[in-house]
Amino acid sequence: MKYSTTTFLFSFLIFSCIKAQKASDTAGSYQVALASNGYAYPSSEDWRSNNISKKGLVNWNDVKTFTRTFFFPQQAGKIQVAIKLKSLDGDSKLEVKFDSTGKSYEINVKKSSDFVTIPVGTFSVPDARYHYIQINGISKTGSSFPEIESVVISGPAAENLKYNLSEYRGAPSTHLWYQYPKDSTIAWFYNEVTIPARVNSVNAYYMTNGFSGGYSGIQLNSETERRFIFSVWSNYNTNDPKEIPKDYAITLIKKGKSVYTDEFGNEGSGGHSHLVFPWKQGVTYKVLIGAKPAGDHTIYSCYYFAPENGKWNLMAIWDKTKTGGKLFSGLYSFVENFGGNGNDFFKADYGNQWVCTPSGTWIELTKCYLTTTASPQKHQRYDYGAGVEDNKFYMFTGGFKEINNLAPGSVIERKANGIAPDIDFSTLP
Repeated sequence: MKYSTTTFLFSFLIFSCIKAQKASDTAGSYQVALASNGYAYPSSEDWRSNNISKKGLVNWNDVKTFTRTFFFPQQAGKIQVAIKLKSLDGDSKLEVKFDSTGKSYEINVKKSSDFVTIPVGTFSVPDARYHYIQINGISKTGSSFPEIESVVISGPAAENLKYNLSEYRGAPSTHLWYQYPKDSTIAWFYNEVTIPARVNSVNAYYMTNGFSGGYSGIQLNSETERRFIFSVWSNYNTNDPKEIPKDYAITLIKKGKSVYTDEFGNEGSGGHSHLVFPWKQGVTYKVLIGAKPAGDHTIYSCYYFAPENGKWNLMAIWDKTKTGGKLFSGLYSFVENFGGNGNDFFKADYGNQWVCTPSGTWIELTKCYLTTTASPQKHQRYDYGAGVEDNKFYMFTGGFKEINNLAPGSVIERKANGIAPDIDFSTLP
């Protein structure tokens, strides 16, 4: 059922939203910017199609394209919605919905050289969780639909509204930091990862074996490419690998078949290796990293075990200088969205974590604690969490569906499996 905005008598409430500033103005009135909270569909990868920019929704030419702008009300009740937009290219008609409910409004947009705020209507918020305002294009007289900067929300259910104020469009990263005896000397770190069958989001890094100075795991880089990855940072502080002095260089000793190796920068610098491999959802993959002292150096190695080939395979062996011969510390895993598709859902299960001492003693890791890049100060996202399922640790982030179920810093514990990995280190390639 359609509703015309001219039939509503709440214009005072709506037009009071025009005064709303970038974050919020008067109590209960908020400008939810599309630049940080809006995503274009049917392709969720709007960073590729350039529909969403720092200005908001731009270059909107296709009538099949629509947007959803996400926000997190803290209570049920009524909200009033308006749209801040600019239509340089002619008149148009838009449809505005709350979530995927049947109620919608049509608004007529006149050509304008400056941004205007157009009232839409009132919607009922049923509960305190993420919701969205969807905007569809119906018709236009010019070549483009309006440029939309923000969705303006006010009313009783908008009190203390939460939404992303940062410039980060991706989902927040989540990390599990494993606890182990602090007097342990760790030469090997073993982990397993399974991506649930329903999770298939690109720009995903499911890091399994992280340590102070490097990490390994699996990535979903595009619709057609997946990888195993292993990287080691130099102890020289620079984002340009060309600046690393020779005595701080990360040197490749050996790499596995079809493994690509190179230097990397822009997030520290060091040695990078990856293997393009079509890993699958619902399948468990094993990752093993090793550390061996060599004077003032440490030799780091990485191996992966895929059921598809049924054996341990070498990723790469790197020589890192200026380590004092130290072995592993700071063991962790993470889930990261390295693209702008923060409306997609990311989840990984991590199970059966073990470390091994140089003498061959295995120690099972059954406790960890959660951290995240989400914060009220730097990245205002609340769709992340962690826990234990089927005696595996899990983390999720993104998608605006599940709200954080665990406070950062919370300790998570699984039951011990009690059966150490059956690995003959002397036979590893």
